[in-house]
Amino acid sequence: MKKILSILALIILLLPFASAQCPENGNTVILKAPAVSRTSSGELIGVATDFVITVAPGNGHVYVETWPLAEVDMQASARLAAQIAGKVLDVDMNKYDVFIQVKSDAPIIGGPSAGGTMTVGIIAALEGWEVRKDVMMTGMINPDGSIGPVGGILEKASAAYSVGSKLFLIPEGQRIQIIQTTEQKQIGPITQITSKAERVDVVEYARERWGLEVKEIKDIYDAVYYFTGKKIEKPSVPANLNVDTSFLKTDALNDYDKTLSYYEQVENKLKTSNMGYTTYSYLKEALNEAKSRLDEAKKALEDGRYYTTLSLNFQARITIRHVDWYLNVETDADLENLLKNVDDEIKSTENAISNLTIRGISMLQAVAASEERIEQAKSLLKEAWSDYYDANYWDAVSNAAFAYERIQTAKFWASLGERYAKGNVIERESLKETARDYLDNSRLIITYITSMFGEVNLQELINLMNEGEGYYQDGKYSAAIFSAMEARIQAEIILDTLGIDNETILMDKLQRMKENAKVAIAQAQKEGIYPVLSFSYYEFAQSYENQGGLDNIQNAMMFYQYAKETSTVFLETASPPKIIEEPTTTIPTQTTTPQATTSPTQPEATKSYISLIPFAFLVGIVLGFIVGRKS
Repeated sequence: MKKILSILALIILLLPFASAQCPENGNTVILKAPAVSRTSSGELIGVATDFVITVAPGNGHVYVETWPLAEVDMQASARLAAQIAGKVLDVDMNKYDVFIQVKSDAPIIGGPSAGGTMTVGIIAALEGWEVRKDVMMTGMINPDGSIGPVGGILEKASAAYSVGSKLFLIPEGQRIQIIQTTEQKQIGPITQITSKAERVDVVEYARERWGLEVKEIKDIYDAVYYFTGKKIEKPSVPANLNVDTSFLKTDALNDYDKTLSYYEQVENKLKTSNMGYTTYSYLKEALNEAKSRLDEAKKALEDGRYYTTLSLNFQARITIRHVDWYLNVETDADLENLLKNVDDEIKSTENAISNLTIRGISMLQAVAASEERIEQAKSLLKEAWSDYYDANYWDAVSNAAFAYERIQTAKFWASLGERYAKGNVIERESLKETARDYLDNSRLIITYITSMFGEVNLQELINLMNEGEGYYQDGKYSAAIFSAMEARIQAEIILDTLGIDNETILMDKLQRMKENAKVAIAQAQKEGIYPVLSFSYYEFAQSYENQGGLDNIQNAMMFYQYAKETSTVFLETASPPKIIEEPTTTIPTQTTTPQATTSPTQPEATKSYISLIPFAFLVGIVLGFIVGRKS
């Protein structure tokens, strides 16, 4: 009897998997995607990969079956593809299961370069559309729907030709490929090896050699058009939308005056101290840096950039307080008392904010930002205590000063939330599901990017993600949401800028993110919400954008994404996009000169080229984002 019960239990457990393998209804599309395989002699060749994609009613699962083996990133790429497909069509993917079968002659299949293809397939299956059999593409799918760079373009073009494709889609900016060629020359007993880089125009090469049309595409909207002949309407920005932070004007004015007065006070305190020349010079240099930030804050104030003013004041005040407190600390007991006072400040603030009654989404967004800053202050104080026990008093005071100023920003955002409180009471426990969704989606992106670059090189990003998980376990759901949001956005910016050192292309991406942020802000306002946090981040992004340069462009991208996410973090999705039926599915003609490529949505797009940037630069981007935490 026990044996029969065990068998029945096993059957019950296996039933979900059986149904997952055999969906009773749904739509299936079949596409081919190119892959790169290495021969026994070490030569790279292109091979065609078959993707059979089925979407059926379900519970949000993504099932991937590959033959032969797949790299770890295949699963992450498939999940990301499903996520983006749902976002493009405004479909709740928690109501569908996605089944992806992959068959390739390549020994190991990599996921990222097939991300765009999988996204097209999922969209087509969701809508019941047919896909062209003579179109093939390569390219990662980025979180904003753009198509990201991949390797092996020439080999993949060859694979497309080998299976009869007439049109091969590649990521924008990858038309020109740099091919390394090696020559060996025997000079007596010495073998001379020389290598040189050769620029190859893939469009010209493929047309001349195979009669294959190669076209660059920007995003998944372009890809869907070429595969199906259907245009999905992109979200548009309201013409009358005005984003400004004038609601912070009085706060910014008062904060600047107080910070400047504090600077003058500490500067005089340093001058009259009994510090030796070396220490005095070091502290004076720190104050000079703070004064530079204050000068920038004054300029921002005059320009009407009030959140930027507050942020620059915050940065200056951390340094000023560090110098001030360092001048006060003469003994171990002084430092210990200082840290205890900061701890008391954090606890009293946390207690006050945790007892606030949250009314409406505007207040919820501000209080959520406040609660995340409390958690950051706790972490900084923990580091300060660690420095204290290591007798590293300079860093202990630095982290204590940072923690203290961070807690002041927590108070500010909480007070701002109360200022804009309006609507029904929202219980913090109701955020649990949203927090879990954000953490899971963020983990997907982090897994995707670490599969390409390894966890060691992106450890700070992983730590930020893990902080969010810790907040969730402690019941700090709003802090978990914001931590997960930060981690995901930082990872998204890395993916969106990977391999691009051309400012023209980066600015094009930035403008797309800027418009998306505007759409999100307009959506929030339509719902009766005044998104104070989003307005603030949008203005801060503009400040970076106006400065120019690669680093500033990337920081601007990050804050535009913050503006977008904080607008809609607690909102339902918007109405579905309009889909335009094209009268014909013939492939549009292709201009083959490097200066005049076209796309279906932007017929006069300016052409630029990209090159792979050094890996150290990528790591620098990550670290720069994490150091530049928001005020």
